[in-house]
Amino acid sequence: METGNVTTPFGRRPMTLGMLANQVMAGEIKSDQSVDKWKLFRALCEAKPLLGIGDRALAVLNALLSFYPKNELAQENGLIVFPSNIQLSLRTHGMAEQTVRRHLAALVEAGLLLRKDSPNGKRYVRRDRAGEVDEAFGFSLAPLLARAEEIEQLAAEVMAERLHVQRLRERITLCRRDIAKLIEAAVEEDIPGDWQGLYREFRDLIEGLPRSPTTAQLELLLDELTGLRTDILNQLEIRVKSTKQRGNADYIERHIQNSNPDSISELEPRFEPKQGAIAEQDNDRGAVTPEKGRGETAHPHGQKTEEEQSRRPGVRNDGGGLKSFPLGLVLQACPEILTYGRDGVISNWRDLMAAAVIVRSMLGVSPSAYEEAANVMGPENAATVMACILERGGHINSAGGYLRGLTRRTEKGEFAIGPMLMALLRANAPAGRKVG
Repeated sequence: METGNVTTPFGRRPMTLGMLANQVMAGEIKSDQSVDKWKLFRALCEAKPLLGIGDRALAVLNALLSFYPKNELAQENGLIVFPSNIQLSLRTHGMAEQTVRRHLAALVEAGLLLRKDSPNGKRYVRRDRAGEVDEAFGFSLAPLLARAEEIEQLAAEVMAERLHVQRLRERITLCRRDIAKLIEAAVEEDIPGDWQGLYREFRDLIEGLPRSPTTAQLELLLDELTGLRTDILNQLEIRVKSTKQRGNADYIERHIQNSNPDSISELEPRFEPKQGAIAEQDNDRGAVTPEKGRGETAHPHGQKTEEEQSRRPGVRNDGGGLKSFPLGLVLQACPEILTYGRDGVISNWRDLMAAAVIVRSMLGVSPSAYEEAANVMGPENAATVMACILERGGHINSAGGYLRGLTRRTEKGEFAIGPMLMALLRANAPAGRKVG
């Protein structure tokens, strides 16, 4: 049966030069040319973005291929299938006939099918006495066979592009991790530098990426992140080299202290009254204990004095302008923190802060995050916030990220502890919990 003859469409459908070109191309198929239809269909599914066809058009093409009796598309087997729209609807899992017709037209438009219409527009086959197909009217699969090599090449391009994007995303993820951890290490080691500015630059790059970025946008982001990581590494390497050259024992000692993430004394050092000191007076806000013979006042709970903290840039001692609340109210709103007190009892602010450090370690909050919160909010308020985070643990995915967010809001004057405590107090009220 000859399939290279030029045919025009039935009815009102116009003839186009594109249809003529497809028919001419189909007439140039070699007699020994063949291809596995399902392998070719998988390549079509890969190459669909470049061919301009959608999923439902591919579903209709899959149904048409199922009506082809052989697995190999070949000229000698005949390349015309002639199912009715009703049969196609059944094999496309109930797709409406009107939708089937629309997608058939799209496949013809994309140059993947040819129409060979009968005189009355019906699809049927005429057989000879031996039962062999003499002439068939329907859809010709010849364009698929003629374009098989092109389709496989397009599929390879799409897969290569997908692999390239996947590798770009992997490298971006590694860069993001490196930058975040290097900045965190620099802050924890108290290395001089504009780490806050570098972190803001890092976040601006990440947040500036669209939800569905192009390959070019991913490549640009990777270049920028790589440059930022190089800058950070250079600063840290300079610091490491200068430290080795100086042999600075104080720096090494501080490094050893910071390497213990579970150290209570690092964040909340206890104040032990020396001989002759006035006994500590406990109340809801703690007490001030002057030491004899030293001419200075110790900070309650063992925190650094204002003079010492003022030497560190960015450290605040005013509690971030936050209003403090009585210890009894805090414990009534956050009774879970009592479990982490000594012998299950929290009788003063020092006990609460010690329990907060234990909770900090248990929830995976980094020492730097908690120390920053204590510097910005004040140590009592930071312990209060940690108790609130423990109480709401089931609703918070990342306790460290949540605490850093509250710290940033406190710096901007956008956070108050009162509403959080009142909400927890109301939530715990029905249980009738009391703090004795």
